[in-house]
Amino acid sequence: MKTLLSFVVKDLFQTFLSENVRKRADNTILTIALVSFLLHLIGIYLIRFGIIPIESNSTLLNNPIAAAYTPFSFILIYEVYLLIFYLPKSFTTYVVKQYEIITLIIIRRLFKDLSDLELSSEWFEIKGDLLFTYDLVASLALFYLIFQIQKQGKQKTLIIEDSSERVQRFVTIKKMLAVILVPTFFIMAAYTFYSWTKKIIINSLDSPLLTQINNLFFEDIFTVLILVDVVLLLISFFYTDDFHKIMRNSGFVVSTILIRMSFGVTGLISTILIVVAVLFGLCILLIHNQYEPKKLE
Repeated sequence: MKTLLSFVVKDLFQTFLSENVRKRADNTILTIALVSFLLHLIGIYLIRFGIIPIESNSTLLNNPIAAAYTPFSFILIYEVYLLIFYLPKSFTTYVVKQYEIITLIIIRRLFKDLSDLELSSEWFEIKGDLLFTYDLVASLALFYLIFQIQKQGKQKTLIIEDSSERVQRFVTIKKMLAVILVPTFFIMAAYTFYSWTKKIIINSLDSPLLTQINNLFFEDIFTVLILVDVVLLLISFFYTDDFHKIMRNSGFVVSTILIRMSFGVTGLISTILIVVAVLFGLCILLIHNQYEPKKLE
């Protein structure tokens, strides 16, 4: 039975998450992103010149700069796929992908907010301009923190990698989770797009729903990621009793929860939660790496 299950998981993993599939997905999503950018840009100018009779105050439909928002949305979806792709390979890389996704969400938000900027001497008194400044600084901080996390994640230690049957079973379980997540996220994305589009059509293009687009889909994604992280944490107890590894995995779960909490608030508090979440993950990894050489000694 176990052999059959392993065979099925391996076969499905090759179907959804092999290196060849990833390369094809890479080329496909880049093509879609480029085409979507051009279509969005063309649509904006068709509306501006009255060829398409749509009236809306949303900058997403009347400012060319906002057209960059659409390709970034497809790139973010691809980043979710990469997150699943790296789940069985490296827990640290998997978490870094979460950080990259939330950083790209902020970058995408910057493109949208750029079209709403009010250039005046009262920059720090205008709410929209102030939020843009917070996001600009946060994106730089997150970029640097992610660089440091990747640097720590690649740090070589003298610990010999365990290739025992027990560890291989843990990898198989992670592959099983990854295989389940691929169709799950695809269905979530399709349903979210359908339900949001339906509400927009019913409530008109000036609906407040357009202002909630930054959290669309990814709020639910991070809810699922919290559940996945908790499952991995609990399963890891069967395969290791090292305190520092348990603390690392637990810390990453806390970090993901903080990111998810940032979707529930707006403004500066949301940005602070995101930066604190990634900073906490870096601190956890730094301390974890200090344990490894000492344990060998």
